Amino acid sequence: MFEKAQGEKVTLPCTFELSEEDEGPLDIEWVLIPADNQKREQIIIMYAVDRVYNHYYAGLTGRMQFTNLDPRSGDGSLDILNLKASDTGTYQCKVKKAPGVQSKKIQLTVLVKPARTKCSIEGSQEIGKDVTLKCVSQEGSPLLSYDWRRVSGTQNLPATSVLNKNTGELLLKNASREHSGTYSCVATNRVGTDECSVELNVTPPVNTAGIITGAIIGTLLGLSVLCSIIFCFCKKHREKKYEKEVHHDIREDVPPPKSRSSTARSYIGSNRSSLGSMSPSNMEGYTKTPYSQVPSEDFERAPTQTPAFAPSKYDIAHKIGDITVV
Repeated sequence: MFEKAQGEKVTLPCTFELSEEDEGPLDIEWVLIPADNQKREQIIIMYAVDRVYNHYYAGLTGRMQFTNLDPRSGDGSLDILNLKASDTGTYQCKVKKAPGVQSKKIQLTVLVKPARTKCSIEGSQEIGKDVTLKCVSQEGSPLLSYDWRRVSGTQNLPATSVLNKNTGELLLKNASREHSGTYSCVATNRVGTDECSVELNVTPPVNTAGIITGAIIGTLLGLSVLCSIIFCFCKKHREKKYEKEVHHDIREDVPPPKSRSSTARSYIGSNRSSLGSMSPSNMEGYTKTPYSQVPSEDFERAPTQTPAFAPSKYDIAHKIGDITVV
């Protein structure tokens, strides 16, 4: 039986001695025996009639060769280079030289070294709490074993610690400040090791009550500021809306001022209506003053113009005196 690490080289031995009776041609054959007995053996390399044939098994193409370039010397050993985990299996060497026949079986196990090992901390790193240091290798053939050690300080694990070498967990019960430091984990199997480290810092408990109180106060302050902003925004919006409504009412409801000419004309029109409504009986009280001539054209046009002053009763009486009543 052979155990090798992945990537290494292995030599599977196969030596023989010929007798005087062995007179036939020499034939050396290496085969891979499957784990399932229902499957056939797989030829991987052969020496026959002074020639090597190595194209039978694609999984080892380019990675295998006879150790001795001339197997007729009695050495038919096989070299396998750059081993892979898939190369694990049972190999058989068969030597034939009629009438003699001999064979030998070899068990090869290719192991993978531990690799990509990671360390981590699980649990609260507070005084009085239980803390677990974890160590896991991403690669590596079983059986893996884990071992923790303290790098800083006394370099001894705390007395209250519990180590599980199979899972890689180191439990530190009732952690204290003295447990703080750098811890290293070594993962091991039969063909190699790998290592990682982690820093543990044990601190006093956090004041959760103060944090909660501060969070509540901060939330209330934030809500009050938000409410103030909303109130100011609404107030400003109402003021703008009110200004627009007032400006619109002034422009639509207030009528334009009347001109002086229209006022004067209305006044003269009212005087004419008053004169027109007088009857002969109403005019008896007025003194008729004869005119020597007909009023000029300018006098008749005067009522259509805007008077500079209101006419007196005396002027009205003189005008009426020349009216002929029918």
